[in-house]
Amino acid sequence: MTSVSLPIPTVGVPLPGRGCDCNSCAFYAGPDGRGGPATVEPLCTGQNSDCRFCGCSAAEADAPANACVTRKCPIRCGSRTDIAGWMADVGGTLTFDDISVDSTLPEGMPSFIPMTDGSAISKLDASLNWPAYGVGLRRVFSPDTHTLYKRFTEQTARQALALGDHQKAVLVGYGEDPLVEAFWTRRGRDRLVERIAEQEWDLVLSCNYSIYGDWPRTEHLLNMRRSLLLAQEFAEAGVNVLPNVYWFRLEDLQRYLSWIEDTQPAGIAINVQTVRDNADWDSWERPGLHFLAENLPDDMPVILTGLSRANRIAEMAQIFGPRLTLISQNPHQYALHGAVMTANGRDDVHARTEDAFAATVQYMASLLPSR
Repeated sequence: MTSVSLPIPTVGVPLPGRGCDCNSCAFYAGPDGRGGPATVEPLCTGQNSDCRFCGCSAAEADAPANACVTRKCPIRCGSRTDIAGWMADVGGTLTFDDISVDSTLPEGMPSFIPMTDGSAISKLDASLNWPAYGVGLRRVFSPDTHTLYKRFTEQTARQALALGDHQKAVLVGYGEDPLVEAFWTRRGRDRLVERIAEQEWDLVLSCNYSIYGDWPRTEHLLNMRRSLLLAQEFAEAGVNVLPNVYWFRLEDLQRYLSWIEDTQPAGIAINVQTVRDNADWDSWERPGLHFLAENLPDDMPVILTGLSRANRIAEMAQIFGPRLTLISQNPHQYALHGAVMTANGRDDVHARTEDAFAATVQYMASLLPSR
């Protein structure tokens, strides 16, 4: 394939097609995989048929230069009047070729890691002595002020959680879109990555940036690259980090597999907590997970965050085997109401918080293969 430079000398980076026009898009793979008239990086097989934004007025030739910014549109597409800035922000490319995540996975990680609210776990852990605990990003990085909470900047993560020397602290870097977007925007100015490195987490699962089926394909491509870039930044800061893998199409999974083969990260993390209804699970998440289980290296650790149904956990345990680690906030959420998780679902037994927590942790761990 012969690459064709886009006629935008002042930009210096390839840009997606305005109005999701594949023929003017630098990332269109074309019907035969060889690209189109303007292709520079053939990464995408075409626009999303369910996209709600392809008719955006910013795609019109007479749209004001700051139309997208003025309307505060959150969607990154080829029609954005500041799309060149977003492309420059991710390094002027949407490939993964320049990204590597050189890190290690700490030894002694259990197959199940419960998440808590970020406070000391002394009471919850009294009868468990569990090997590792997870904390979500919003417990460390404020969704209101977009700053790091003092209790995590004035001491190590292990001290904040009151963990023993043998216990691991895991930062689960997932959160609602405004939170992870703020983290991306402020990370350089406020040295967020470096300051989290100073908290001495044993493992960080890097943020995942959303991929919605009714959003433009450009948004998908940008967010997949941002997720890997952020993981690379954590690794370069000396953090044990796993990159997040998030996809929409088979071609996305195939790109990830090529990148994994080339760079050999210590493992991958996948956030499945947003996929609750059976339709999305059966049509999208489940097939993707099966594809990864079949095609990833046999010894590649996989951490899933958010599975809460026994049948889904059992299925993932079957296809991934002992390399699977599950992280869930179910034990803590249930325990706050005196409830426990059982084979028949939630059971409101009105137990003490610490007893309910321990029971659910032990039950969920029992669903996973031993190591």
